[in-house]
Amino acid sequence: MNVKRFFGETARDALRQVKEALGADAIVLSNRQVDGGVEILALPPEAAAALASPRPAEKQQARAASGDDDFKVSLSASVDKRFKPGIEPQAWKPRRVDAPKATPAQPATARGASVAARYLDDQSAAEPVAKTAAASEPAVPSAQAQAAIDDAAESARMIKALSAQVGEMRGLLESQLAGFAWGEMSRNAPARTQIMSELLEAGFSAQLSRELTGQIAPQASQTEARANVREALSRGLSLIRSDADIIDRGGVYAIVGPTGVGKTTTTAKLAARCVVRHGAENLALITTDSYRIGAHEQLRIYGRILGVTVHVVRDAVDLRTTLRDLAGKHMVLIDTVGMSQRDQAVAEQAAMLNAAGEVRRLLLLNAIARGDTLDDVVRAYAGKGNGADLAGVVLTKVDEAASLAPVLDVAIRHQLDVFYVANGQRVPEDLHLPNRAYLLHRALKDLPGDSPHQLFGDEAGLLLAAQRNSSALRARGEVRHG
Repeated sequence: MNVKRFFGETARDALRQVKEALGADAIVLSNRQVDGGVEILALPPEAAAALASPRPAEKQQARAASGDDDFKVSLSASVDKRFKPGIEPQAWKPRRVDAPKATPAQPATARGASVAARYLDDQSAAEPVAKTAAASEPAVPSAQAQAAIDDAAESARMIKALSAQVGEMRGLLESQLAGFAWGEMSRNAPARTQIMSELLEAGFSAQLSRELTGQIAPQASQTEARANVREALSRGLSLIRSDADIIDRGGVYAIVGPTGVGKTTTTAKLAARCVVRHGAENLALITTDSYRIGAHEQLRIYGRILGVTVHVVRDAVDLRTTLRDLAGKHMVLIDTVGMSQRDQAVAEQAAMLNAAGEVRRLLLLNAIARGDTLDDVVRAYAGKGNGADLAGVVLTKVDEAASLAPVLDVAIRHQLDVFYVANGQRVPEDLHLPNRAYLLHRALKDLPGDSPHQLFGDEAGLLLAAQRNSSALRARGEVRHG
């Protein structure tokens, strides 16, 4: 078989050589990448006749199907040997005969017909096998078919690249339009653009900033605009009053949140407040954290200091049994395992707590985290309820945060009740009921004059456009992760 090798820098170059040497009907055997280019193995067109020529068995079947004389003679001879003398072979035709089983009383002609039928059955059973074998042979693509495949792949790559370029151009165009719109708004409503810039600098999301500044009148002064925004923030922020303190109401509460947010310390602070008001005998502590080394020992130390028993549970059945035994307590606090908001075990933990009975969950939010990270935490721990399944939140590490805008922004947009504010490690001193004036002051505080996070000119408009583009990509599932 005359197989020829062709080499080119690209597939198109190699296929062009195949066409020039063997013609457009050449048979391509293989096409693979090699060092420096593409290698193609091909056969001339006349090789197709050799590949398609029938084998001896196939020739015999073809003769049988076409009624070849040699086939008839051999068939007649083989059957004639089984007939008794004097019986003419022409007395039967080579076709299937449904004859009954031969008995001694049957004539020899019937026995001969049975033999012929069995012979024809063997031949008809062999036909599908030959056809299946022929069909299972891999089809060899022609040079034209291979070129069409390569053209389709190249077209798909070009379409993908063009789509990416169109997306980039759209983003640039939207940014320019946002800059024009920002400049127009700066001329028509200067106070609105100034307050919008201050909110973005503080760390509020673009979504909430647009909602807050959309209520500002175009001709309002900056003082009126700031007062308007402050009032809108105050209305949106839900804080627990002193007469609704959960320590007085009692119940079963699970302290949940990501690793390192301060769950065990916050549990100890709440326990200390409960002991001061209702006594140690009316409080019970439970820990489900059997993963971290010494995690439950830390809570046991707090329990010994407060005179409160600490129970360790490992699964939902153990938790239900323990809560049933502690049904007479005024308050039960559950210190849970800390895990990333992206861990699938978060949903399993929520299911365990929900199956245990009347367990309300308090989510701890780290005040020093970014707003988008806090959004992920709320979505993971709140489940499908988007905050409705949570009793409320506790803001931790408030003393370490430069601004409280991101954490308040998340609490407002997800409509979460803020129960407590933690601003240190001391137990129980560094846990307070939320103060509205203090929180708003920390969220709206001006940046220092030398802060690198200040926005100038049209930068606020460009930032809004960038966040809007990111939200649109996320909605279409096109967000690129670095």
